[in-house]
Amino acid sequence: MDQQIAKIITGGEYLVDEPLSRHTTWGIGGPADVFVRPANRRELTGLLQFASENQIPVTVLGSGSNCLVSDTGVRGIVISLAGTLKSIHLDNGDVRAEAGVMLGHLVRRCLQAGLTGMENLIGVPGTLGGALMMNAGAFGEEISSHLVKVLVLNLEGEEKSYLRDDIQFGYRSSSIPPDEIILEAEFHFEAGSRPEILERYKQVSIQRRARQPLRQRSAGSVFKNPASGLSAGKLIDQAGLKGTRRGDAEISTQHGNFFINHGTAMADDIAFLIKLAARTIKQQFDLQLELEIRTLGFEPGFWEDAGLA
Repeated sequence: MDQQIAKIITGGEYLVDEPLSRHTTWGIGGPADVFVRPANRRELTGLLQFASENQIPVTVLGSGSNCLVSDTGVRGIVISLAGTLKSIHLDNGDVRAEAGVMLGHLVRRCLQAGLTGMENLIGVPGTLGGALMMNAGAFGEEISSHLVKVLVLNLEGEEKSYLRDDIQFGYRSSSIPPDEIILEAEFHFEAGSRPEILERYKQVSIQRRARQPLRQRSAGSVFKNPASGLSAGKLIDQAGLKGTRRGDAEISTQHGNFFINHGTAMADDIAFLIKLAARTIKQQFDLQLELEIRTLGFEPGFWEDAGLA
């Protein structure tokens, strides 16, 4: 397999038995059989066609935020678009960006152009592709709010596009099939007052720094907020779980919905705290929490006793 991939990935890079802890914001995760950063769409398409023909499982990691990778790693090919597919084109209020663009970079480009609608998303980690798949949002704004069109690639290497109305977006969810890879997206934003946009940008940044442990290794929010409108972080706080540790993993003392790796935490340590929090919230408040993060490489049934929705 390695030699065949080497013929496809000539400009990008591929690594065998690569620890995914090097590629996740938590700094956690066992090895990928093969880890690939394609240099362009041609390499990505060729890689997917090869995997499809040979029935090799494919996982798209993005920038490694918002996911927990098991200590045993991920089988097959793991693809990261971080560092590739990163072009942005602005034409007045029309913005086209490739999926590997970091969301924070896109927010800043819109700010510089005097376009309003993205400033509340400053500080949301990850790539544009990952943000769209989960309909990332913050402070009342969602990535889907100004979306026009999405171009995707299926696992057979075939492209197709979706208009905004073709996709059902919900709270931290979208109907974009998980076996399709977002290549690029088009948005339309309105022009705004730069001083006003900058002020909102600054206020959101201040609130994030005050509420969230941004200088510690995490994956962002672990749980979705319940449909009841309650905050998962506040529920975890009320349950007395902030500061709970297992090894180097801790439920943040600053924000109950952020779980921290203080240095040498393992996926099993984070998973233990996730299960503990979910069970405790179910027992104390009769509410089932739902994961916001993705879990990769865990055995089927691993989360069944966690009390998760």
